[in-house]
Amino acid sequence: MLNFVTQWKKQSSLIVAGALLLTVPLTAQAAALQTTSPAMYQGDAQKAISLNLGNGKLDPNAPLTSRELVTLLNQSAALAGQPTSFTLQSTNPIKRQDVAAILRNTLKLAAAAEPFKDVLDQTALSTSVGSVFKAKLMNGVDAAHFAPGAIINHNQAYAIAYRVYDFLKPFQVTETTIADIQKAMDQGKLTSKQLVEMYLKRIQEYDDQNVKLSAIITVNPEALQIAEALDKERAAKGPRGPLHGVPVIVKDNYDTADMVTTAGCLCLKDFTPSKDAEMVAKLKAAGAIIMAKANLHEFAFGITSSSSLGGQTLNPYALDHYPGGSSGGTAAAIASNFALAGLGTDTGASIRIPASYNNLVGIRPTMGLTSRDGIIPLALSQDVGGPLARTVTDAAIMLDVTAGYDPDDTATAYGVGHIPTSYTNSLKLDGLKGARIGVATELFGTKADEQDITNLVNKAIGDMRKLGAVTVDIKIPNLDKISKFPSLSNYEFKFQLNDYLAKEGDNAPYHTLTDIINSGLYDKAQEAAMKARDARESLDTVEYKDILLNRTKITQEAILKVMADNKLDAIIYPTTMQLAAVIGTVQNSGVNTRISPFTGFPAISVPAGFTPGGLPAGFELLGRAFDEPTLIKLAYAYEQGTHNRKAPTLLP
Repeated sequence: MLNFVTQWKKQSSLIVAGALLLTVPLTAQAAALQTTSPAMYQGDAQKAISLNLGNGKLDPNAPLTSRELVTLLNQSAALAGQPTSFTLQSTNPIKRQDVAAILRNTLKLAAAAEPFKDVLDQTALSTSVGSVFKAKLMNGVDAAHFAPGAIINHNQAYAIAYRVYDFLKPFQVTETTIADIQKAMDQGKLTSKQLVEMYLKRIQEYDDQNVKLSAIITVNPEALQIAEALDKERAAKGPRGPLHGVPVIVKDNYDTADMVTTAGCLCLKDFTPSKDAEMVAKLKAAGAIIMAKANLHEFAFGITSSSSLGGQTLNPYALDHYPGGSSGGTAAAIASNFALAGLGTDTGASIRIPASYNNLVGIRPTMGLTSRDGIIPLALSQDVGGPLARTVTDAAIMLDVTAGYDPDDTATAYGVGHIPTSYTNSLKLDGLKGARIGVATELFGTKADEQDITNLVNKAIGDMRKLGAVTVDIKIPNLDKISKFPSLSNYEFKFQLNDYLAKEGDNAPYHTLTDIINSGLYDKAQEAAMKARDARESLDTVEYKDILLNRTKITQEAILKVMADNKLDAIIYPTTMQLAAVIGTVQNSGVNTRISPFTGFPAISVPAGFTPGGLPAGFELLGRAFDEPTLIKLAYAYEQGTHNRKAPTLLP
């Protein structure tokens, strides 16, 4: 954890240094424009031009006069809805030190320290440079030099203008990202407490009143106090990392020592575990706020997300449709902007189907990458916890914090040595260039009611090719045999739930599945399934062991062979060929989602867009064990090249 925080602080300074680069000496301008990536340098200039700031037709390398800069800055302020009068009339080219002064004085920026060797401390210049540096309006030409006397050009001025616009515009909570809120907090526009208040208001309006999504089971009563304490810590010491002060939502089968953990069941409505789940503990250590516990399909049994305690969660994109499951509450909450990101669990499809149905990014990590300790089990041979988020970047940040070895979950020992310094290092705009992706044609639907999803995913494949990928049609060996293997939740649930309850001792309200069934306090719609699981007498059977051994062996070998034969980086197919069904009808999942849990290999579901009927759908990328960096790289490049994510229109 400490290594990640240290690396994040180091990386964040480098990112700022690159992303906020405004000028270099004129002799090196052309080279800088050629060598600096669009995302790091020209991106802000392009955003300014797209906002109609300036005409964008001038020579980007030509020097800029003070009058021209002032015009741009005043346009930015007006567009942000904060009319501000920048004044500095001159026909002379303007220097970096002058830009810093006008920004500091007009925007009334607070004085701050600056790290540059070529700026004399305790001078008017150091005050100006420090203030714009902290506000992320300007930075140095490199980590050690500000180059106060260098002249800026038009392209750099457009970048300044966009940052001024971004600085002045009011903070919007909907569709914000982790980076957005960290930037807003650094600029003094937002506190964590204010952010929590915004999310509490949205939860009250859209989950408790009006729409009543029923995505949330419990709101953290201490969320505001925790946020306030984290704000004080930020002021005194700086942020712990990118999740400092960030509200997140976790599925209510993750143990939380300061909130009830229910699995959606009335039988556990007053149960508070003795300690946090390991993944929750990691989030808290990183400064995240557990905003709320989300509804789920009771005990994670199904894919419609209904429970005796939380009721039926609705799909925010179509309120009469299911949100997927079993992590449907988390998905509906994140899609509805109740928090920045969340945690789900995935035994058969429970992260990826809700991601597909709620226009989200969902990662099912490699078995052993994240700890299962403190997650109410469904089938430990398949269970894994992972992130749900609105962007690939935010999902990667969540994975950074929650991945890692846990001595209380032996499976995580397999991940040692396979976790990168940061998954965010894989966020590359050109990540699809030269990638080889296998198209699992047999996993595409051919029926009339599957055609909308097939069309969306085929379009996504075409977009990947436009972004530089090579696609190869493949057939997965032994797919028919693989598809006939069952999920082991039918076998393992009783024994592993009983073990979980036994660890809590007298703290648990019930001690066995039999006790829970006898209580009558559960969703009667799954009574038959619970009783069938409870009737199993042992896991020491030839049938169970045969499935566990052969299913894994056959599926892993099939995937590894087809990837090796075709030199693939990943395999693509629809996350599920079934759209979100109307509530009250049957919701199917299909075979597609089984490959990841049967192999233990990682998969990521990514938004592919919307059907003509307005329902979201996604595609899944499957990779080799512990190759999440490749999946994140491919998904990010696709996301940034298409921008399929849209907020639900039913929830303004």
